[in-house]
Amino acid sequence: MTTKSADQQRLHSSKASAAQLSAYHANGPQTGDNISRQTLFWLLLTNLAVLSPLFDKTTPWTLGICAICLLWRIGIYVGKVAKPPRYLVTSLAIGAAITLALVSGTIGLLNALVNLLILGYALKYIEMRSVRDVRAVVIVGYFLIALTFIDHQSMLNTVHLIGVTIINTCVLVTLYQSQHRWQHTAWIGAKLLLQSMPLALLLFLVLPRFAPLWLVPNMKEAQTGLSDSLAVGDISKLTRSSALAFRVSFTDASPTQAELYWRALVLEDYDGLTWRQDAGIKQIQKDAFFFPPSRPDPARQLPSLTPKTQNSTSNSQPRVYRYQVIAEPSHQPWLFGLDVAYSQDDKLVNLPDYRLYALRNVDQRMGYNASSWPQAKMDLTLSAKQRQINLNLPADSNPRTRQLAAEFKAKYPEPHKRLWAMMGYFNQQPFFYTLTPPPIGRQQVDDFLFENKAGFCAHYASAFIFMARASGIPARMVTGYQGGEYNPQANYLSVYQYMAHAWAEVWLENEGWVRFDPTAMVAPNRIEQGFDAEFSPEQSYLQESPFSSLRFKSMPWLNELRQRFASVDYYWSLWVLGFNQERQNKVLSGILGEVTKAKVAMFMSVCIGLIGIYIAYSVGLFRFKREQDPISAKYQRICQRLSKFGIARPAHLGPNAFAAQLIDTHQQQSPQFCREFDTFTQSYVALKYQNLADKDYQEALKRFNAAAKALNWLLFGPSKQLK
Repeated sequence: MTTKSADQQRLHSSKASAAQLSAYHANGPQTGDNISRQTLFWLLLTNLAVLSPLFDKTTPWTLGICAICLLWRIGIYVGKVAKPPRYLVTSLAIGAAITLALVSGTIGLLNALVNLLILGYALKYIEMRSVRDVRAVVIVGYFLIALTFIDHQSMLNTVHLIGVTIINTCVLVTLYQSQHRWQHTAWIGAKLLLQSMPLALLLFLVLPRFAPLWLVPNMKEAQTGLSDSLAVGDISKLTRSSALAFRVSFTDASPTQAELYWRALVLEDYDGLTWRQDAGIKQIQKDAFFFPPSRPDPARQLPSLTPKTQNSTSNSQPRVYRYQVIAEPSHQPWLFGLDVAYSQDDKLVNLPDYRLYALRNVDQRMGYNASSWPQAKMDLTLSAKQRQINLNLPADSNPRTRQLAAEFKAKYPEPHKRLWAMMGYFNQQPFFYTLTPPPIGRQQVDDFLFENKAGFCAHYASAFIFMARASGIPARMVTGYQGGEYNPQANYLSVYQYMAHAWAEVWLENEGWVRFDPTAMVAPNRIEQGFDAEFSPEQSYLQESPFSSLRFKSMPWLNELRQRFASVDYYWSLWVLGFNQERQNKVLSGILGEVTKAKVAMFMSVCIGLIGIYIAYSVGLFRFKREQDPISAKYQRICQRLSKFGIARPAHLGPNAFAAQLIDTHQQQSPQFCREFDTFTQSYVALKYQNLADKDYQEALKRFNAAAKALNWLLFGPSKQLK
């Protein structure tokens, strides 16, 4: 008897296993640790979504392996291939490790680590076999999303990554609710992310802003913007770029367009072809992280500067401009400021050549505060070494220019008059300002001054400095940006790469370094009104940027819309990316009054308590009346409507028995109603009590909803027949 019973159990188990295997081949895995078909669908979307923002970080080998894994998974999803053998996954992993080791020195340490994580994600994705593997893939996906934020922090990128996070979360949702449609799954994923926002906002608001305990390795990215060396044609290349360099907002009054000389680099070493930084200042930059250079605050030179007169624009009182700069990623350390700029921000140092210098490369948007004193003097005394550096000229170079400088010196012994005579030379001679100057030979300055007479700002500045040095006046090249586009929507200036500029500084007794810009003598509109007043955008910075939003500048209403969108991104940078300790204290003071540890702890406790109560309520941990699931609720509503016609369902009667009783009683009077109620009941029983495959579940749900809709409509018609 026992043996027979055991045989029957084994036979039943064998039949059940066969049924499960048949369901697996027909509709995908359904139970246990197997992965449902809907989970596989969301994993395909997640794989594309998570890797999309990291496309620029992947090497060709990484991209190729990811493509193989994705195509294989698509084949598994459509039922064309089986899971890959272990040796294939192992071979891909070994090949990935070897290629990554070979290129890691070229792409940088952080990029190598990102590629390693991407490869691990892709290989785990192709070989996953259980729900545990799916969870591992989702967790790695969250890490990849977090890594993307290192250098993709704009508002649009953040919105994109929020969407990617929702898709990644939907994979987890399908592990527990695989029978619903994709719209429902997407809603649940978005809802879960939305429920986490209050806690994220609270932590963003109250967590202290500490300096990082470690340094993120540099990503070997292509550098943008100005370089620490300058050939005469380099800046003209930047005029073809519409990329944003930085944005500036002034606290009070702002300078005029002609005063907007944004200092970035000082170049003193000239070999006849290229201007470069002096070796001494390069060594100071190299040691700046460990031995920050000290430069006096310019306010000390102006003792009459008081809080009452700080913003005065009269000639009798020194002026000061206070502003905040948000620099775009350039992967270079130099920052921007008006002369004479000084900052107390701990992320940068004030170099002796009156520049602002970041302690780390600007690999992501960086905000800092600075002040500028236009009337402050730069280096009233000049050391013999600095004088010699700024008088050096390559031997036997540009003899005609040397002769011209000697003539200026003989005719104008006084340095001021000599320099202004040199400036006037550019205005009196037929010089032409152009973005596409003719080529010049090794005697660059001679060719420019006496042959071509056409060039860009670097040509004019280089020629002026050469003449000044040749006549015995120390001079140097300064590069940066000139001008800025004003945004009235948010009251800030945008400075673009095409506004790159070069000018000269000469050292004069009792005045220090003084700016001279020969460009203003040839193209005054370029300085006084901006780049667009001198050059056509279509022939310069828009020529290689067909999709740039700057094309809308000529259309008033589209330009206003462009500036509004730019303002939103600016406020994002200001209040989210630039939410420093000072802004945090200001916000908390507005909420709590005096900010103390006890008040902050109480505020956090109350907020976390409210968030916990909301989450507990939303998941149904406490309710006065527990809601039914939608399917049961819809069935009960139909039964309640029937009870109004005297057709009440007894508590002991199941759905099938109740349907059979109703059909037996009312088949003759309401055959259509009985057919619909029979379909409605059978669909309800299947949905509630049968283990349906995904496809069958969706079909039963469609029949159930259609029958419920028909019954609701018929209950208005056959009511007399049902009585």
